[in-house]
Amino acid sequence: MREDRQRLDKWLWFARFARTRSLAARLASDGFVRVNGSRVENPARAIGIGDVVTVAAPHATLAVRVLGLGVRRGPAPEARLLYDDLSGGGPPVETHE
Repeated sequence: MREDRQRLDKWLWFARFARTRSLAARLASDGFVRVNGSRVENPARAIGIGDVVTVAAPHATLAVRVLGLGVRRGPAPEARLLYDDLSGGGPPVETHE
């Protein structure tokens, strides 16, 4: 994959939208994620800076613009630097499935 792109499931995990990478992959494969308005069913979908990712989590739907690609799953303040919240909600709630 190109340096300016990252797998969707990996980015969702780094940005703390899911507790584990396998849960992040399941969010995508079950159709709960959209990238630039298109429903994603492949967790390997490449995303880049500027893409808009919409996640329909159990308690909220969040739309965020990708500001950075992570290199690790760090603390929440570090993860928050990876995106800009477009939905006006608070920080993402990790799924606990």
